[in-house]
Amino acid sequence: MAEPVHVVLTFDSNYWAPAFAVVRSAAISSRDPSRLTFHLIHTGLSAAIIETLDRLAQEFPITIRHVDLSGDSPYASFFKGLPTRAHFTPVVYARLLIDQLLPTGIDRVIYLDSDVYVRAPLEDLAATDLEGRPVGAVLDLDRHRIMLGRDLRQNHDLFDFHYRYFNSGVMVIDRAAYGAADLRARTIELFANGTLPRVQHDQIILNLVFKDNWTPLDFRWNLISPSPAHETLEPFIIHYTGHRKPWTLRSQAAYARVYRHTMTNEVFYRFWRQRLRRMGARFARKLMGKRK
Repeated sequence: MAEPVHVVLTFDSNYWAPAFAVVRSAAISSRDPSRLTFHLIHTGLSAAIIETLDRLAQEFPITIRHVDLSGDSPYASFFKGLPTRAHFTPVVYARLLIDQLLPTGIDRVIYLDSDVYVRAPLEDLAATDLEGRPVGAVLDLDRHRIMLGRDLRQNHDLFDFHYRYFNSGVMVIDRAAYGAADLRARTIELFANGTLPRVQHDQIILNLVFKDNWTPLDFRWNLISPSPAHETLEPFIIHYTGHRKPWTLRSQAAYARVYRHTMTNEVFYRFWRQRLRRMGARFARKLMGKRK
């Protein structure tokens, strides 16, 4: 019997529909979706959204497991005070605690950001030889700007130009080795000494902790910020970093049209209306603030 493939996503209500598309794309592209178990770590999801996600287990023979961190005080205390931004909410830090949040008996997991689109069987990715290292990932093509910061010198005390910095949006993880790194303690340490507020949050943590202790993957497993021209590369996983997203109405991102149908039109337009309402609410709050 083939080994199960365990996949982890962390997201909140801002990214529920892209997470839906990640799960559905992985199920569609799998040779044997019955091997796939998705561990959805989230906060703030309504019952209607959870029901929509669970429908995927009716369409495909996959397993979906929810890990709701809402009201979980131990994890809330960990996230409290850590730097965030509009599209980087505290729940994203949950991937640092993957080894603690999953059931026992799972030795290897695949972590996926919610802004990816899977085009190849995750079974193949799960079979990667990590060569005894904790993490497999793809070298970040935009690493110099991310590492070194403004004018490529802001963070020269943390990184040099030749640092092998990986993108953490797609990772193959050895659970035991990942847990042994004690990412919770390292995060608290980096926050306390002022490092964390200077950099790109949990991705920097992972790179500092696993420096020179990760296995490079084929770049096609995490093709970053793709335009339509990149479709000729036949990537395995598309990663929609930056502002070019496939869930906007007139997206210029790679595979935007097929992505919409992978998300399904019903979920796409439901998510679009949600985003429109939130943009309207933000504009109203800003307008009211100017009037005071």
